[in-house]
Amino acid sequence: MRTEEIRVPDIGDFRDVEVVEVHVRADDVVVREQALITVESDKATLEIPSPIAGVITSMSLRVGDKVSQGSMIGTASASDEAGAQGETISADQDVGQRATDYTRYDLVVIGGGPGGYSAAFRAADLGLNTAIIERYGTLGGVCLNVGCIPSKALLHVAAVKEEAERIADKGIRFAAPQIDLQELRAFKHGTVKKLTDGLSQMAAARRVTVIRGIAKFASATRLEIVGEGAGSQQIEFGQCIIATGSRAVQLAVLPKHERVVTSTGALALRSIPGRMLVIGAGIIGLEMATVYNSLGTKIDLVERLPDILAGVDADAVKIWRSCNAHRFEHIDVASSVSTAEITPDGVRVGTTGASVRTRSYDLVLQSAGRVPNSSELGLERIDVAIDSNGFIQVDEQMRTTARNVFAIGDVVGGSMLAHKAVHEGHVAAEVAAGKPAAFTAKIVPNVAYTDPEIAWVGKSERDVAESGRKIRSTKFPWAASGRAIASGASYGMTKLLFDAETGRIVGGVIVGPHAGDMIGEICLAIEMGADAIDIGKTIHPHPTLGETIGMAAEVHEGICTDLPPIARKR
Repeated sequence: MRTEEIRVPDIGDFRDVEVVEVHVRADDVVVREQALITVESDKATLEIPSPIAGVITSMSLRVGDKVSQGSMIGTASASDEAGAQGETISADQDVGQRATDYTRYDLVVIGGGPGGYSAAFRAADLGLNTAIIERYGTLGGVCLNVGCIPSKALLHVAAVKEEAERIADKGIRFAAPQIDLQELRAFKHGTVKKLTDGLSQMAAARRVTVIRGIAKFASATRLEIVGEGAGSQQIEFGQCIIATGSRAVQLAVLPKHERVVTSTGALALRSIPGRMLVIGAGIIGLEMATVYNSLGTKIDLVERLPDILAGVDADAVKIWRSCNAHRFEHIDVASSVSTAEITPDGVRVGTTGASVRTRSYDLVLQSAGRVPNSSELGLERIDVAIDSNGFIQVDEQMRTTARNVFAIGDVVGGSMLAHKAVHEGHVAAEVAAGKPAAFTAKIVPNVAYTDPEIAWVGKSERDVAESGRKIRSTKFPWAASGRAIASGASYGMTKLLFDAETGRIVGGVIVGPHAGDMIGEICLAIEMGADAIDIGKTIHPHPTLGETIGMAAEVHEGICTDLPPIARKR
């Protein structure tokens, strides 16, 4: 192994910017393109990735330091894996082709997350000469690199650990687990690497050029790209898809310090804090709380809204609360953080609202929403309209107000979910290729990968009550499911909502193991306009958790024989 210096690369217009998060420390194992630090200007935040794989031998920076191009980040002993990330990604190096070979592309996609790479691959499959501009060293975006994939890897580990603990009263007992953070991080990084390597291979197979750099519109048909160590270049395009995603909200009340992190910092898993405050009781906050509590951290939760998981079915939230009461010392809803200061012992945080408290924490996670990455694109030069929150305005073909420019994913608002972005990306690519396409999905499913999982889709009882629409809600309790009882999941529930006039299904929610894996059936039923008879008469395998969907439909029809007699639907 050789020791190499790691310095801040060319980061465009960023000069003397502040380090707001340090994600690694000496002796940490890192893979190529893993985030080392996050810097922030008054306009944007930017992660600086590792250019090599290996072991960090020293770190020269702390939170609050100012850096520019060339600033020393630290040193690392490079492993043989350093060159194993595949070809890519700089303004002067390519995947598949050199950018300088083709200065004009039929289609350029800005952003290589799930929506961006899906759009680019679909466009290439349809015959368009396509390029992706990605600021980081690997494709996959937030979701794959520092979001949904690494979080699921850690949630899987947490679930296995807790499942082992829960079977103690069933005749199988294990010794107390030993937690090796370095191996746990290596497992997480390895999971991500398998997927990012696969994306690089698929880009090469489709001859999609991947240009590493930060893009800004120079005109309606030209982009300027600032690349790592390569100055800048310009490329021309016929059509463009903006897929720049979003970033975590940075709360002004919180100090910039290594003990105050976003989900990216939490997923770095630098240590196991004794006490942790999670600000925001949405999906991200609750998933991170699940992981850290499983590893031994005491958790407090603060949510400014009246309840956790805003907008989620009340019965589902009630079950989640019952199953997770042990995870939290305090759950303060209708409350906000009012003060925060760094002390020798950690971060001292005060809350106001329904709960007025002051406590100290070893780590504070801010998961209070996300904002679109639209401000640094130069959209004013091409007359692309955005709303007051920075979301790009699009029609059902994902076109912006500039007819040759499309936008997809988080940057257009709505559900900020990878699977929505992928479908929007396919639509944009197909329209760009001259195909008739539109994003007309009736629903977008949501999943909280907590313990238990909650998955929901379509209308909720609250939505319907506010609209005045009449529905009928039917519920199948998993306490009547043989598979759930055998699996220790009798607390679960499957609920379906049907339009009272048409009888068609309009929504559903599942609580319990594998809820996210099962919600697809309800999605299909809603899209196809199915009614309770269609679902109930479809033979589901037994004994499975999935058959509870059919049984909930039978409850609606009054023909379920797995529950005590109920009145038949009139």
